[in-house]
Amino acid sequence: MQIEKAGVFQGPIDCLLKTVKNEGVLGLYKGMASPLVGIAAVNSLLFWAYSYGKTLQTGSADVTPTLRQIAVAGAGAGIVNSVLASPVELLKVRLQVQYNTASEANTVFRGPIPLARYLIQQFGFRGIAWGFWATVAREIPAYAAFYAGFEFTKRRFADALTNGDASKLGTLPLMLSGSAGGVSLWAVSYPLDVIKSRVQNGKAPPKGLGYIAATAREIAAEQGIKGFFRGFSPTVIRSIPAAGVTFATYELVMRALGSNSK
Repeated sequence: MQIEKAGVFQGPIDCLLKTVKNEGVLGLYKGMASPLVGIAAVNSLLFWAYSYGKTLQTGSADVTPTLRQIAVAGAGAGIVNSVLASPVELLKVRLQVQYNTASEANTVFRGPIPLARYLIQQFGFRGIAWGFWATVAREIPAYAAFYAGFEFTKRRFADALTNGDASKLGTLPLMLSGSAGGVSLWAVSYPLDVIKSRVQNGKAPPKGLGYIAATAREIAAEQGIKGFFRGFSPTVIRSIPAAGVTFATYELVMRALGSNSK
């Protein structure tokens, strides 16, 4: 929905039904291999950079950072994370929509490795770094909001349930806090994600940095402000369980590691 021009899909349900009708149920899983293989590395790098960013500002892992410091650490983690997230998402995006472009390219890629090999052969390093700066532009506000939204909600739960001790929060409050972080992420960055997806599905890797603004103008001219929010509702709905589970797992694992180190 982010990439198609207006009129192809009338909404998320129409997109779902047309995908299943034209490509079968497995069409809903196109491009899954790239994030499935890369997500562990991407999240590991992201959370490491976030933890490092907090410690860099506070001077100690034992000092509780302010929400501003949380947001700054998240923004820095987003920049670092782009190194892995950009190629992973590039391959995912192009695999997901190749049923539209296969006739033009006369090639259907069966997975991320053949596609990555093709892009490198055609464009060199630029082929796999396609849309990197668009990814960076999205990741900075996205992860500032992601971590700040989580921490803000977690601290409110702690004030209400455990006398301010966030380490005693149970799984459900942690999951709800994580969901708040996921919704916050997309609320501030979704238009930039649309731009990134459009860029990464272009005919050739862009040069310079002006392509981000140029793509934004193109979307606005075609579809107006609505063009920057196509596909927003399924993305937010997906983020609620995904971010909830991610943050709850992270917090519980860190607690377990801390207990075992004592």
